[in-house]
Formats: sequence, structure tokens, C-alpha cells
Amino acid sequence: MAKVVFTAGRVSGFTCPAGKAQAFLWDVTAPGLALRATPAGKPAYVFQGRYQDKTIRLTIGSLEAWSIEQSRSKARELQRLIDEGQDPRELKRGALAATAAKQAAAAANAVTVGEAWSRYTKERRPHWGALTIRDHDLLAQVGGIQRERRPGVLTKAGPLAELMPLRLADLTAPVIEAWAGREAKDRPARVRSALRLLKAFLRWAASEPDLKGKADPTAASAKKTRELAGKAKPKNDYLQREQLPDWFTHVRQIQNPVISAYLQCLLLTGARREELAALKWEDVNFQWKGLDLKDKIEGRRAVPLTPFVAQLLAGLPKRNEWVFSSVLVLDPTQKNTERRARYHEAKGHAAPMGDVSTRSASGRLVDPSNAHRKACAAAGLVLTLHGLRRSFASLCEWLDIPGGISAQIQGHAPQGVREQNYIRRPLDLLRVHHEKIEAWILEQAGIVFEPKAEPGKLHLVVHAA
Repeated sequence: MAKVVFTAGRVSGFTCPAGKAQAFLWDVTAPGLALRATPAGKPAYVFQGRYQDKTIRLTIGSLEAWSIEQSRSKARELQRLIDEGQDPRELKRGALAATAAKQAAAAANAVTVGEAWSRYTKERRPHWGALTIRDHDLLAQVGGIQRERRPGVLTKAGPLAELMPLRLADLTAPVIEAWAGREAKDRPARVRSALRLLKAFLRWAASEPDLKGKADPTAASAKKTRELAGKAKPKNDYLQREQLPDWFTHVRQIQNPVISAYLQCLLLTGARREELAALKWEDVNFQWKGLDLKDKIEGRRAVPLTPFVAQLLAGLPKRNEWVFSSVLVLDPTQKNTERRARYHEAKGHAAPMGDVSTRSASGRLVDPSNAHRKACAAAGLVLTLHGLRRSFASLCEWLDIPGGISAQIQGHAPQGVREQNYIRRPLDLLRVHHEKIEAWILEQAGIVFEPKAEPGKLHLVVHAA
């Protein structure tokens, strides 16, 4: 192996001969130092030595980055490490790993709450329902965006929007406490919802390998923060037995038949509002008298299709796949027809219809709350949609119905060892009790119902004062 004294001319003029994969020019001054050239790449300084009776080779650097004297000094340093019994390759790998870790730590420290939140919601979205996704989007929205259906009105920033620009590492308990104190003055209920989501988000962030140590999973759980947000007042709205005639009278007077039927079914099934709104025609079995509802606990659950509810459903128009469908007018000759149709639907009116060729089913019922509030106001009642679910459970107490029966119909989680592990109630057993519940509610409402009557042929009997 011929060696030469490295000079600027020799180094700069060294190339790889044609037909060779690589070539070396060895320095006589520094042991182990060579210049390596390949046909494709630029020449670079390398060091070659013997470690534990094996030849090792390390790249020092390019001609542009290293002078001849610097490369000689580096070669001598590497040889000293070998003489001391150290492997230069391991030391180099360790140094690179330490640099990479330092860069990763710097990057993790620079991650904002908004960046981590976006990653979190994207990862968890397949496991969430529509309402959970909506809550995460609304509570963190920046605001100031033009509303599509309300010209001149801008969206309001969600309570979590203020925290999104902060570094994740700066989202500490004092910061969240100060935020909760400001936001809770105007919208305490929204702050409580935001805190629940924030706790889950911080637990997720603390478990991510690259964010570990940058997020405090307990930062949103401080006692003072909870006190600032306050406690939610329990809602006790429900229909009393003597209020049933007035409620049914005004709900059945809602001009939109879909909303009217939906509200009555909501009371008579005790279902959650979204469970019933998501009902499809394929989930309704008129032959075997059953409904297959989407359940947030079990995934799906079967409930009886009682006679009065069956009559209500049979009388609904089959516009699309949804039982409680929504109709919009899509007439290209008219402006804002879709917006106007949604307005009428929200008000509880019958959707304005155009020519048959311009009718189009847009999907399922979205928001019947306004129509229900107006009907309740006319009846002198204050009642939410969830209050109808509460009413079903409360009215069942008037009858000799086992608690587990009504709980299973409503989709409550089984309570106790017997309910969880031993009692199994088939649909026909639930139907026996559910039909009793429905018949009793209709009787108290003053509704005379003929199960064999045609859909819509129901009448109300007003009790004499």
C-alpha cells in the first residue's frame, strides 16, 4: 500500500481510475488516514485501523469541510481511541444518537397544543361518534369565520381556542386554572365540557413516546380548576302523568309530520335522541315487531316495536334510507331553497315542496328541538328532548314493571351481578312489558288507539273537566 505526503495538489487531483469501484490515496504522515474516491461521488477523507484484530473504517469528511491538517488530527485522535480500547464506531453512533435525541426533544418542546390536538383528533376520529367529533371541533374552533347560513354573522371561538397556540409543555395546571377562571364567567357549561375533553387529550399526549414528559396528564384535574368551572346542575325535567294529554295534543299539532312522529316515538321508546334519529328503514322489522337501534354502550340493541309506534312509523314517507327523513326543495330557479327548507324544518313546519321533479331527500332529521320547545311552550311545559327519555323511565314507575326491563329497553348498562351475568331477556319478553307501558301512557294521554286501524287514523279523546 503506497503512501504519499498529502498536499493540496495531490488531494485535489485525486480521482478514481476507470473500471474501479473505489480507490484510496494513503497519507504517510498520519497513520490510517486516506483519501477515498469513487466513480460517482466526491473524494472524502477516511480513517482505517485495527480494533480487536478486525479492520474498521470510518469516514471523516469531505475535502470541502476538512483541511489536510484537520483530517490528520482527526485520524490521530481515532487511533488514540483504539489504543485506549475504545471502538470509534460506537462512540460515533452514540454521538449521533445523542444529537438526534436532542433534536427530537427540541422538536417535542416546540409542539403546540393545536398541533398535538389535530394529531389526537385525527387518530381518535375512527373510534368516535358524530357528536364526539363535533364537540372536539366546535370547542377548539378559532372563530371569526363567516357563517354559511347567516350572512354577516361570524362564528364564535370555542373555549379551547385560546389554548391552541401555546406550547404543549406550557399547558400547566396554573395556565389551565387561569383559563378556566376567564372562560367560566360567560360559559361555564362549555368550560366543563372542554375540561372533560382536555383531560382525555392530556392523558393521550402523556402516553405518546415523542410527547412523553411534555404533557402533564393531571394539569386539567386540579381541584381549583374544577371549582372555577362549577358543577353542572342536575336536570329534572320530565312529563308528569297529568301533563301527558297537553303534551300529546300540541306535539301532534306540529305541522311537520316527521318531527311530530319522532317526538312521540322518543317518549314511547325512551331512546336517546341520536339513537332514534339514526334509525333506518332496514332497522325496522314490522313482521317480527322489533327495532334495531344503535347503542352507545353495546353497539346495537333490539327493542320492541310497539303497536302505536309501528302505526306512527308506517305513516311516514319513505323518502330515503332514514325513517325520520328530511326533505329539501332543490329548485334551480329559486335562490336559497335549501336554506329556506332547513329553516322551515327547524321551525317544525312542513317542508316547502316544489314540483315532484325538484324534490330531493337530503338525509335524516337533524334538529327537532325548536319545534318541540314551541309545542311545549304552547302546552305550558318546559321540557328538553332528553327529558322525554327521563319521562319514560319515570312513568314506568307507575306500573308494576321490573326496573331491569325498562333499563334494558332504554339501553342502560346492566346493574349488579345478576343483571350483568345471569339475566337474559328475549325481545318477546320485553315486548310484553313495553306494550303495557305504551298502552298506559296512551290511556293517561286520553288517546284511544286501535292497533288494527290504518296509519294516521288515531284520535284524541279529551277528558271532561
